[in-house]
Amino acid sequence: MINDIKQYVNWFRHSSPYINAHRGKVFVLMLGGEAVADPNFDYIVHDIALLNSLGVRMVLVHGSRPQIEARLSQQNLQPRLHHHRRVTDEETLRCVIEAAASVRTEIEARLSMGLSNTPMHGAQIRVVSGNFMTARPVGVHDGVDLRYTGEVRRIDSEAINHHLNSGNIVLLSHLGYSPTGEIFNLATEDVATRAATSLNADKLLLFGADRGVFDSKNELRSELLTRTAERLVSNYLAGLDQTDEPHTELSRHLYAAVQACRGGVNRCHLISYQEDGALLTELFTREGSGTMVLQESYEQIRQATIEDVGGLLEMIQPLEEQGVLVRRSRELLESEIDRFTLIERDGAIIGCAALYPFKQDKVGELACVVIDPEYRGGDRGDMLLQAVEAQARQIGLEQLFVLTTRTAHWFMERGFKEQAVDALPTEKKSLYNLQRNSKVFAKPL
Repeated sequence: MINDIKQYVNWFRHSSPYINAHRGKVFVLMLGGEAVADPNFDYIVHDIALLNSLGVRMVLVHGSRPQIEARLSQQNLQPRLHHHRRVTDEETLRCVIEAAASVRTEIEARLSMGLSNTPMHGAQIRVVSGNFMTARPVGVHDGVDLRYTGEVRRIDSEAINHHLNSGNIVLLSHLGYSPTGEIFNLATEDVATRAATSLNADKLLLFGADRGVFDSKNELRSELLTRTAERLVSNYLAGLDQTDEPHTELSRHLYAAVQACRGGVNRCHLISYQEDGALLTELFTREGSGTMVLQESYEQIRQATIEDVGGLLEMIQPLEEQGVLVRRSRELLESEIDRFTLIERDGAIIGCAALYPFKQDKVGELACVVIDPEYRGGDRGDMLLQAVEAQARQIGLEQLFVLTTRTAHWFMERGFKEQAVDALPTEKKSLYNLQRNSKVFAKPL
């Protein structure tokens, strides 16, 4: 019991940076009809309520594919598909409207719960839905009129933001309306992607049956760059006719993630609606629970090579001359180049950090943390620190320490605490320079 409490407290403390980072941000969550029908949906609702209480501004986009299929079956209507898109005639449209209305009502009811002794007690969530989307017909494709199957024409981002600013959750269905008063059946992924890009959302979260993307070894890919995700979708489409659209759930979600990232969304997440706590784990832990699709950056973090020695020397020499860094000869830098992690921007080195492991003591020294003066003020130092921490964990280290004379507060703000010189590994302690009188700071990993 005591260990459980300690683990809970430890997790809660480590989640605080994510809580602060997510507060006030816009997240678009896409929930297909399968997710709403799943037994785990109650827990997803509880987690949505928690995000709302933590100040996350949310837009929920829901689908209703299985609910539509059920109503078509009840009416003895045969589903018609053209290139994996539903042909929505008048009879089908009635089933679509009924299914969408039932799912929307179900979500609103779940978010309205407030029973004592439940996670929803005291939540008092306000849910707003309406005609926030203008739609238009897809039209005739290869001689087939898709009738009331449509696509998003415009998202009323101003109206949605007004409700988000008032603390409301905005609920969007897959029904869109035209200026002529017609109703169109839209692809849920299209609605979610357009909403995320129109609102400049920080995240698009796509709930699917699978946890995300798995590699050839059946291991979950925790991160994918947009170009990699795009290649996976292209490889999938290569086996289909050119007119086909992605039609497996995973391919649709990957395609939506790529489109959202191309439209300016920083991160898209593929997570499972069947896994209890997947949403919170993805948002509030370092490891996550699914696959995150990231925008490419013209900056990259990578390991240094021997070709980088000249650029490194050019960046760190001014700090060596000021006494901020210990001097390193070219020969020493060449021999230690594999210790360095770099930030590269358009072929130029603009940041670096080095890791010197003391494996016997399971600790590592973080050294030579430098950001080019022209590129300070962002989060590049934090990115380097995270990269080095990940590298240290991978080789089995349990603690990082740093010696510094000028930047103590920067490290303290990132969880390092001052230590006595005697706390250094024996090998490092014997090399300690008394004249520099550097302060020692350490951080558990």
